[in-house]
Amino acid sequence: MASMNDKDYYAILGVEKDASTDDIRKAFQQKARKLHPDVNKEPDAEERFKEVSEAYAVLSDPDKRKRYDAMRSGNPFAGAGTGAPTQPGGYADPFGFGGNPFGWGPFGGASSRGRSRAYRPRAGADVVYELTLDAQTAADGVRRGVTYQRYASCDVCHGSGSVESDHPATCPTCGGRGHITVDTGLFGVMAMTCPECEGTGRVVADPCSACGGSGRTLSASEVVVDVPAGTHDGDEIRVPGMGNAGTNGSEAGDFVCRVCVPEERLTRRQASGFNLIGFALPFLAFGLFAGTLSSLVVFIVLLVVFGGYFVVRDGIKGSARWWRNAGVAVLNGISNGFFMALFIAMMFSCTRRPYYLF
Repeated sequence: MASMNDKDYYAILGVEKDASTDDIRKAFQQKARKLHPDVNKEPDAEERFKEVSEAYAVLSDPDKRKRYDAMRSGNPFAGAGTGAPTQPGGYADPFGFGGNPFGWGPFGGASSRGRSRAYRPRAGADVVYELTLDAQTAADGVRRGVTYQRYASCDVCHGSGSVESDHPATCPTCGGRGHITVDTGLFGVMAMTCPECEGTGRVVADPCSACGGSGRTLSASEVVVDVPAGTHDGDEIRVPGMGNAGTNGSEAGDFVCRVCVPEERLTRRQASGFNLIGFALPFLAFGLFAGTLSSLVVFIVLLVVFGGYFVVRDGIKGSARWWRNAGVAVLNGISNGFFMALFIAMMFSCTRRPYYLF
């Protein structure tokens, strides 16, 4: 069997040396459909299928492709860097995988490199939108129209991803198994996730040209949000079904309007300041109880001074909800300070324990 750097993987896939990763994936899919042993009964089909699979495994990964190009140019170490691992015999492994040029799961990330016709029904994600209101408007309630971007159900295929067929087809590349095996000869037999179906075993029979088979397209949408009276900072209003559409006909997510009322919200600096003040209180209590306040007073004063500075710097608000949030931040600081003060108290008690000689 020919060695790796004797094979021209670009010629095997029928692509140019400057071909993009997406072009390489498409070329593999086209050849794999024709050469798969379950479809093509020619004597050399299986061997040719192994070759195109091996070529795709290397060229689809940027790092492995770079190292392969370096080997083909006559400098096997150009793509490995100065820290290339060595094999037990002492020779360098330019692929950096202990003799395995393909790494782990080289087909696993095919979906991130371009569209595929994999049939993968998944519910759509929620769309979260932050609506800023003043305190009076939030208290009175308001109706607002919102324009936003989301993935909506494709108008051409009505969300199915397929123009004519009502059902997905078995993947022609892997035969429905979700993976393919590649006999690399020197490196053994490797199982890889099928790039055609991305591991699902099923593909869209006739992909819609508008959405590429996913069943959804990016578009602008509008929704009217009714903010009820008495709404406070952090409250959410949910509009069902107005989030991102699901793939291949799956249900859509929701539009979630998160209300922001600056008059009720602590800034990040203020939250840290109240945390510091709360953190100091357990040490104050411990010092009073144990009679060691004099040794902790500097530490406590520093925490309170810095905490107070952070709070005052961004302005104190007068709303009840702002003070409520401040109280929550102080309680969080107390809980953290309590465990630290308890640990110090235990250490202090151990140092004062008398020792007896027997």
